[in-house]
Amino acid sequence: MLEIKNLSFLVDDEGKNKEIIRDISLTIPDKKLVVITGPNGGGKSTLARLIAGIEKPTSGKIFLNGEDITEKSITERAKMGIGFAFQQPVRFKGIQVLDLIRIATGKRTSVADACEYLSAVGLCAHEYIDREVNSSLSGGELKRIEIATVLARATALSIFDEPEAGIDLWSFQNLIEVFQSMRHNIKDSSILIISHQERILNIADEIIVLKDGRLEKEGDKNEILPGLIGTDSAVKGCDKLQ
Repeated sequence: MLEIKNLSFLVDDEGKNKEIIRDISLTIPDKKLVVITGPNGGGKSTLARLIAGIEKPTSGKIFLNGEDITEKSITERAKMGIGFAFQQPVRFKGIQVLDLIRIATGKRTSVADACEYLSAVGLCAHEYIDREVNSSLSGGELKRIEIATVLARATALSIFDEPEAGIDLWSFQNLIEVFQSMRHNIKDSSILIISHQERILNIADEIIVLKDGRLEKEGDKNEILPGLIGTDSAVKGCDKLQ
């Protein structure tokens, strides 16, 4: 379980302090798929980076299973079981998909096991296992490969920052199916997705709404989602690849 207590984050904006996250307290329970949504600029991605350790809070505390991880680095948090998938997955020239999955697992994973992770995200394993993680892969392919590495790590908390960004509608539908599969196979782990896509919100157990850096509301999807439909916090469709 992840607990956030009175978390704030300030940045220097032309000599003035700008508060991006404002005294947020919330809990991400185990065995749940939680979506954080809200208008653009509300602090969603910043909160995700604070949880992962990419950014450090100005004040407040973050606890994972009761342990204070506020001062721990991104590497330390990763070893503790926090996985993070970026909006734009990184390309690695010279590294094959198999290598990437082995790095994720931390051991010399067999080709057969690596293929299972790729199959789980809807990719034909034999077509991708030896592919280089470079510009020859589309945005949707990279997204699914990155999710496969998160699955391979078997993280306690998997964070996906706007996974729909920059992919086409066909790839987006495949991502929904992957998340639905993950949702049905949750054991002791948690899934946290940053998104304002209605179809992603619709598969959540719980929804958290941020606005202007503050926690506006949180609760069961069936309670929160109806009030978001038609707003900037729950949009339909998906941006296409540029």
